[in-house]
Amino acid sequence: MKVLFYTREFPPYVYGGAGVHVEYLADELSKLMDVEVRCFGDQEDQNGTLSVKGFPYENLVFNESNSQLKAVFQTLSTCIHMNSQDSHADIVHCHTWYAQFAGIVAKLCYGIPLVITTHSLEPLRPWKREQLGRGYDASSWVEKTAIEMADAVIAVSKETKDDVLKYFNVEEKKIKVIYNGINLQQYNITSNASTLDEYGIDKSKPFVLFVGRITRQKGIIHLVNAIKYIDPETQIVLCAGAPDTKEIGKEMEDAVNIVKKTRHNVIWIDKMLEKEQIIQLYSHADVFCCPSIYEPFGIINIEAMACGTAVVASAVGGIKEVVVDGETGILVPLEQQKVAPFEPVDPDKFARDLANGINTLISNKALRETMALKGRKRVEDYFDWSSIAKQVEDLYKSLI
Repeated sequence: MKVLFYTREFPPYVYGGAGVHVEYLADELSKLMDVEVRCFGDQEDQNGTLSVKGFPYENLVFNESNSQLKAVFQTLSTCIHMNSQDSHADIVHCHTWYAQFAGIVAKLCYGIPLVITTHSLEPLRPWKREQLGRGYDASSWVEKTAIEMADAVIAVSKETKDDVLKYFNVEEKKIKVIYNGINLQQYNITSNASTLDEYGIDKSKPFVLFVGRITRQKGIIHLVNAIKYIDPETQIVLCAGAPDTKEIGKEMEDAVNIVKKTRHNVIWIDKMLEKEQIIQLYSHADVFCCPSIYEPFGIINIEAMACGTAVVASAVGGIKEVVVDGETGILVPLEQQKVAPFEPVDPDKFARDLANGINTLISNKALRETMALKGRKRVEDYFDWSSIAKQVEDLYKSLI
């Protein structure tokens, strides 16, 4: 059997959870079948049963395009180029709306069964209009078309499955819940602390960690607003880069600068670090915080749990299926607006509740240590890539 992956992200160009997912799933599936990856970029690699080819995203033709629409036009163009050659694959598997148009073309032109993994859903990310303008209507159309014509849809959590059924015309029998996974050998506790030294993190003081992109979805502004309620001796380490727009990047910068006027232990690492550096931060953090307002799964939480770190996370989406409240971390209730953009009804209450969860764990070392052990055990039991890849293989076989 051979599967063809279409994806925007693939190493070395990974900036989000979907890219992490594709990287590890492709590697694990290549132990079971031939895997061909076509992605955005300049990659060119053949390693046994795994082949990778990048397709240029930047195109001079679009230099004069509307700044918000340029990304959409380049995306659709790249998806066409990704189909320039038949791959003779048995299955085509798409990841995120950026690559779904390629899957649509492959199914229509080559007759290959189409699988879509729903890493997120455009109807639940209305803030993308800030980034794409009317292009958000185009991305939403691509996603809806791909999901509704797919032969199978993988939902990364039970709640994501419910969302697919709510927002799209899909038969329930076509939807399969398969969780994200993690490489348990790579994501493990390390004693190496060179990254802490590099960024001036005091190893003698506790710290709470955030890792993620600067986007409304990840809720980082709410964590920044919670800092004033967090124990003053606790360091705040924000590993956050790749803002969706210049505006939200400026909003983040202004919010952090205000906090720094009265607090000197806020450390903002404004770039995406290498895996080895992130693992060091996870391993030495006392608490990991995930304040997302929308999260179909939340792979960063299992990364933290795998590295023995207790989690404080918003009780939204798939996070509720990953973090066990009171056992592997603390889930913070989030009452959201019923219509877009789904922000907290009371942002200050949400900020206070995040801080209370963090303070509870910072002040209770025994509880942190217990949660760390249970968190690692939960990851080992439910989120190992080898078993997840087998579930995906079984799905492929059912379609051939």
